[in-house]
Amino acid sequence: MRVHLGSDHAGLELKDHLMNWLVDAGHEVVDHGPFVYDALDDYPVFCLRAAEAVAAERAEGLDSLGVVIGGSGNGEQMAANKVKGVRCALAWSEETAALAKEHNDANVVSVGGRMHSVEDMTRFVEVFLATPFSGDERHVRRIGQLADYEVTGDLPPLPDSALQGPGA
Repeated sequence: MRVHLGSDHAGLELKDHLMNWLVDAGHEVVDHGPFVYDALDDYPVFCLRAAEAVAAERAEGLDSLGVVIGGSGNGEQMAANKVKGVRCALAWSEETAALAKEHNDANVVSVGGRMHSVEDMTRFVEVFLATPFSGDERHVRRIGQLADYEVTGDLPPLPDSALQGPGA
């Protein structure tokens, strides 16, 4: 599987570790930077490139995934989610990494390089990459609503239960 990596200075050490770990695990890795430590670098520069590459390759039918890394992972997740076709989840446990794929069919995962040990974050990425999407109808429906909104900007219709109001 091809895995695209992007980070900022706070995630550089983990990105470099993950790059080697992923290659050893048989993955093809594309490193979108940074390549040197710069305490003033900006995560969108690198994370947007990683996310765009994932979206472009998935649009071509490839099964590429991405990993974005920062201090907390929050900004990196937000940046990746600005790219049309990307569903990026912040993983802070094995369970959140698995659910990101199983329920949300996430194609990019974000981790915080200052939040956990390198071993834990490597495990989160391992779980994310290995977990399949469940394909359950409810999850497919929800992802479809998000994809439609991304294209049209139209909100999904409210369910009948929401139209009855409180106390109905």
